[in-house]
Amino acid sequence: MRLVSICPSNTELLHYLGLTENLVGIDDYSDWPAEVHTLPKLGPDLNINMEKLEALEPDLVLASLSVPGMEKNVEELKRRGIPHITLNPQSLEDIVVDLHEVGKLTKSTERASVLAAEIRRVIETYRKLASTLSTKPGIYFEWWPKPIFTPGRINWLTEISQLAGARNIFEDKNVASYQTEWQEVSALNPDVILMIWVGVKESKMNPNHIIKREDASKVKAVLDEQIHVLEESLYCRPSPRLIMGLQKLSSLLHPTVYPEFNGEDTLLMQNK
Repeated sequence: MRLVSICPSNTELLHYLGLTENLVGIDDYSDWPAEVHTLPKLGPDLNINMEKLEALEPDLVLASLSVPGMEKNVEELKRRGIPHITLNPQSLEDIVVDLHEVGKLTKSTERASVLAAEIRRVIETYRKLASTLSTKPGIYFEWWPKPIFTPGRINWLTEISQLAGARNIFEDKNVASYQTEWQEVSALNPDVILMIWVGVKESKMNPNHIIKREDASKVKAVLDEQIHVLEESLYCRPSPRLIMGLQKLSSLLHPTVYPEFNGEDTLLMQNK
């Protein structure tokens, strides 16, 4: 089966299903697993070269509305009559549902079931651990610095915060992505700041970007040196890799309560 993925989260989901070898093309931002680096690139996820995609003669194209602006690509896929599926995960359970759906279309139902069961097991384990905590720090996730964007309530990072024994300080905003100002962030006085700029490598993010902001010296996270630069690939892409992000974050916030994070991908280990 010839598959094309036009966003990183779908490329990753296919890898968990053992379908990387079926990929014949990807968007420019898909960078995991390493095996996809040699595949034909079809352009940025919001400007896919449809002529090049169509020439690959895919049996199925995977798009995702979790990428703002993806609608244009979906409409063009429809217009050209190219077989496709459009995912729109906003939670960990949505990712489980997507695994089952893509698994059915690609005859990977058994693997999808194993992955789904393990994801749900991890969620339940971490939910129970979170319930034992009396103090839950407030987290500010910075998705983008200028203008500032941060996840709201309708987003997997709010759920991950809760499972990791914390709370998203913008969980009251009934949106997936919330545009704000630094003054609003500092007024909420987060205990922890996580820098996860979308599409930016850790080496390009520096806590000084935040420390230099107006009144930053009064913010608890700055005073306590709780500004952390994390891999955006583990937090900004709605794929099964979010489980690694959860495991890393919970271990960082509550090292005596949650299992130590050793960098291993426990979901991939389930497939061996």
